[in-house]
Amino acid sequence: MSSFNTISAEKLARLIGTPKCPILIDVRTDEDFDSDPRLIPGSMRRPFATVPDWAHEFTGKSLVVICQKGLKLSHGVAAWLRHAGIPADSLEGGTLAWAQADLPTVPIARIPSRDEQGRTIWVTRSRPKIDRIACPWLIRRFVDPNAVFLFVPTSEVQAVAERFAATPFDIEGDNVSWSHRGELCTFDVMVEEFGLATKPLKQLAAIVRGADTARLDLAPEAAGLLAASLGLSRMYADDLAQLEAGLLLYDAFYRWCRDATDETHNWPSKKPGA
Repeated sequence: MSSFNTISAEKLARLIGTPKCPILIDVRTDEDFDSDPRLIPGSMRRPFATVPDWAHEFTGKSLVVICQKGLKLSHGVAAWLRHAGIPADSLEGGTLAWAQADLPTVPIARIPSRDEQGRTIWVTRSRPKIDRIACPWLIRRFVDPNAVFLFVPTSEVQAVAERFAATPFDIEGDNVSWSHRGELCTFDVMVEEFGLATKPLKQLAAIVRGADTARLDLAPEAAGLLAASLGLSRMYADDLAQLEAGLLLYDAFYRWCRDATDETHNWPSKKPGA
């Protein structure tokens, strides 16, 4: 059982990937981080010593503070945040406990550089359907909750990437690392490259791949995702509005993959005339 003002690795793992996940702040020292340069999914780094300066950024939010062992640094920062009126807990056992539980981590080397506001910037083709909604969902839920997505004409993706320091994805190009690889779609690639190949996300990846590459035989649910995605693309003329609606769709598919694959419905219980 977790102590007061702490959260266990197992409980936090159940929150990550959902809209209710608190903001995760990694306050490890540079030395501790360099010894294991990976982040708990969705977390961001902040220096522990300057918490009075940056605490105001999270007013109105709930936080979980992470250090290496779940001791003085995370408890101290969490206490400072609570002093500023911001609900904050410490991750019990820190990143060491997370690793011992064999939970996923995101290698910092695979996360694109951030802008002055700490956000990753991504760019892709306008009028998204499947992969270009699934990938932003994965990034927002497991890599960078504040990520910015720019949707532009196909012909302008590379130039926008260069001029606005954005990372292109789901587009062909010699210098594009986040795209289809063989039979894999971009979502597959991101799941693997970001170290997120858990059973639920691998199952979701098969559904996305089936819907995105017209191989509906890969998963029974692929046809449903394709239908819902095409429906959303006709409901919204604005790509960002469609993205926001699509996030809810992928939240539902992810929770089904994680928690509900064995559940069935058989109403009415008795067939007519029985």
